Amino acid sequence: MRILVMQASPNEDGLTASMAKEAMAGAEAAGAETELVHLRQHELGACLACEDGWGKCRRESLCIIEDDLEAVRDKIAGADGIVLSTPVYFGDVAEAVKNFLDRLRRCERAGPKDPRVEGRWALGIAAAGGGGGGGPTCLVAMERYFAHLGMPIFDQLIVTRRSRDYMLSAARRAGEELVKYIGEERKT
Repeated sequence: MRILVMQASPNEDGLTASMAKEAMAGAEAAGAETELVHLRQHELGACLACEDGWGKCRRESLCIIEDDLEAVRDKIAGADGIVLSTPVYFGDVAEAVKNFLDRLRRCERAGPKDPRVEGRWALGIAAAGGGGGGGPTCLVAMERYFAHLGMPIFDQLIVTRRSRDYMLSAARRAGEELVKYIGEERKT
């Protein structure tokens, strides 16, 4: 079993990254092979809405921008599940996540049927470092992205600075339970 953990914070020791690492540790404790992807370390430009707004992504399920989108897309395709941990900015996912998921869903869902990520279980984590009020709307945005991508949601967590200590253990447990759940699903 393989779990891909993606985190989108520029602070590799902050709240978002800590939650991702704990979920990854939980997945590993349950026997999964894991990989951590720092989305901010990848070149992932914004969608250009090329041609008439639906360019090569609609025709060929590929994006014309030559950057790291396909490499990360292939990592998801090779996983059984993903953990996506994002900082909450203005009640939404981080810009790096938006860029990536906007383009990914166009390539996965707009064009010919060539889904590589459909069916991968998702665990979403919204890390609201400020007041925490934007966490729920961030999770709604993540839920919408996952739905567009055909990725069933295992769970979604909100963490704030105030809830950090106990939510770290929740993230670890969620990573463990994600792996167990996918394993049970395979048996049926």
